[in-house]
Amino acid sequence: MSSLPQSDPISDLLRRAKTIAVVGLSCNPLRPSHGVSAYMQSHGYRIIPVNPQIEECLGEKAYPSLLDVPEKIDIVDIFRRSEFVEEIVDQAIQLKVPAIWMQEDVIHEKAAEKARKAGIFVVMDRCILKEHRARFR
Repeated sequence: MSSLPQSDPISDLLRRAKTIAVVGLSCNPLRPSHGVSAYMQSHGYRIIPVNPQIEECLGEKAYPSLLDVPEKIDIVDIFRRSEFVEEIVDQAIQLKVPAIWMQEDVIHEKAAEKARKAGIFVVMDRCILKEHRARFR
């Protein structure tokens, strides 16, 4: 088993980032978005729920869309089906968010390419909890 290098782009991102906007965060504790967000929150990240269906989650006020979030976002973490990704990426580009994270099974090459062209760091089809745990146990 090879060990991870001291520095890789994902480690650097997770070290730098403070605020994660979670698009599609569910208040249902059985949903992956809830468990992953609670984990990241317990590791010192500020979680901003982005979901028009909820008022708040994990003690944080929820916003209907990324464009409604009034503060700086370091990572947009996407828990939506792939067909919704492009609109979310367009909003992230508009907000000049430095990183977009698409969770496992969220794959949209065209949107990822568009984000990269806009200078955004993109992680696709990977779980932020698993990547964090692998690097910062």
